[in-house]
Amino acid sequence: MSEDTALPSVEKPAAYRVLARKYRPKDFTDLMVGQEPMVRTLTNAFETGRIAQAYMLTGVRGVGKTTTARILARALNYKTPKIDRPTIDLQVPGEHCQAIMEGRHVDVIEMDAASHTGIDDIREIIEQVRYRPVSARYKVYIIDEVHMLSTQAFNGLLKTLEEPPEHVKFIFATTEIRKVPITVLSRCQRFDLRRIAATDLVGLFTTILEKEGVRAEPDALAMIARAAEGSARDGLSLLDQAIAHGGGVVEASAVRSMLGLADRARIVDLFGHIVRGDVAAALAEFAAQYEAGASPAVVLTDLADFTHLVTRMKYVPDAAGDQSLSEVERVRGAELAQSVAVSALSRIWQMLLKGIPETEASSRPAGAAEMVLIRLAHAAHLPSPEDAARRLAELAGSGGNGGGGNGQRAPSASGHSGAPQATIAVSAVARSPDQPAMRTGGGATMLRPVPAADEQEQASAQAAPQVEPVEAVPQPKVPVRSLEDISDLCTKNRDIRLRALLRNFVRPGRFEPGRAEIGLADDAPKSLVGDLQRRLEEWTGIRWILIVAREATGPTLAEAEAMAQEARVADARQDPDVAAILQRFPGAKITDVRIKAPEVESETVEVAAAAESAEGDILPGDDIEF
Repeated sequence: MSEDTALPSVEKPAAYRVLARKYRPKDFTDLMVGQEPMVRTLTNAFETGRIAQAYMLTGVRGVGKTTTARILARALNYKTPKIDRPTIDLQVPGEHCQAIMEGRHVDVIEMDAASHTGIDDIREIIEQVRYRPVSARYKVYIIDEVHMLSTQAFNGLLKTLEEPPEHVKFIFATTEIRKVPITVLSRCQRFDLRRIAATDLVGLFTTILEKEGVRAEPDALAMIARAAEGSARDGLSLLDQAIAHGGGVVEASAVRSMLGLADRARIVDLFGHIVRGDVAAALAEFAAQYEAGASPAVVLTDLADFTHLVTRMKYVPDAAGDQSLSEVERVRGAELAQSVAVSALSRIWQMLLKGIPETEASSRPAGAAEMVLIRLAHAAHLPSPEDAARRLAELAGSGGNGGGGNGQRAPSASGHSGAPQATIAVSAVARSPDQPAMRTGGGATMLRPVPAADEQEQASAQAAPQVEPVEAVPQPKVPVRSLEDISDLCTKNRDIRLRALLRNFVRPGRFEPGRAEIGLADDAPKSLVGDLQRRLEEWTGIRWILIVAREATGPTLAEAEAMAQEARVADARQDPDVAAILQRFPGAKITDVRIKAPEVESETVEVAAAAESAEGDILPGDDIEF
């Protein structure tokens, strides 16, 4: 076949490069996305010539550790016809820049510690560092995933890392900084690469898509940025997949289908059904999302994310300006932040944290997720624990007749006054001495649900709920309102042992007829509470409940008397006449201060007379009793 009739040569198309490699940062200007503190530190260090011998780069996957190491190696070996020194201004490519960024420069050695973990690999590095670089200014060793090195390898590297030759620099990268020995960390300058904010990722995706000529919806980019979780590489990989999935167009519906996500607007609707307590609507919305392809665990996770967003907006209104949020999340999230109580949001968050792993581990994820939603919607009708405890305290404090059966509406946990709510009725019933039931306040506290006001109107034709009568609380024969009263009872009944234990080991708390909250010292006898309860029932004629409360931390009677005595001694020491006596007789000290009864007209201490009559009789070192 002649040359004229030869078939034309077909050029082979260039291999496709994924976006994460094609748009990898090449200088510190590109690296500014999300890593401003590190870039600022390195800029100042290079300008002042304070270049370290070793650097430690740490952060989650995909934030740019290896890329930063290559850019740093490029900056150390930067050389152009006009510039021949380390610099961070890398706008003009230098002699070694291309080879370094492609990982093929002879003086920039990259090693994966995951596959070179032993001492032999480190020994090879130690033997090579003595030789000067072939063409570059510095010989740079980049060790990725350095935490994978063995203990012997780390120990073998310590001496070289502490005193390397002037022409050698080390750059380490790791995702597990806690696994790196402190002896290695102390020899390096450490830089923590932060997670890249979702707003910065959206901006990065927009710039790349403009260069690629691909059209994308803002909501789709926001979904990808959230799914990336602060990793630029993960985000670019998902963006690459979204472009292929959408046929060259990145649409929100396609991304949602690709990631198995639920519509953010529908998640907000589901949250609204839950806080209103509408179980049927919540289950219907979940079923629709499940049929559309959303994973049950993902729905609950998105619900937890929106709960966190609403809670954050409650305290940080500027959080609504996040570009990764959709319009419905901004608007309705701000509305819900104003109407839903923090206690309800906290309860939803805690229940979701428990329900998500249950759903993931269940053999029927959809059913498990529905049970979680039912619990969430049911809890919307319940008052918060704080409101319930406050209401109980108010009713118990009023003797049980402050509206135990009047159908008063308790505050809702969600803060909605118009939603159907359940209230609590408290009825106090006096207890005879042979009844074993517990008591609260002056009688046994019993809780039962009371219909809301609208339900009572609908049931007006029916018989009204009967409220149990409130009987009088039995009163003790002798009033007991404090530990002093119990101490007086011990003295009156000649129980000296119990009085001594009471004074030294019991701390004061709340006292009510038949009920007392007390605290105990650490070394209190175990039988003290039982003995005290039996004695009180015997002396007062009613049954007593003694509760050991941690909140009762006041001083015991003995401690209180000791503190009072110390205060009296301190006051006496401030008296001018007493101070004159103590100064006149060195070594004298105050051992006791006694206060006479008010009816005694004479002064408690005749200091002046004592000084005149005993001036020649008191010797240094004697004790003076007042």
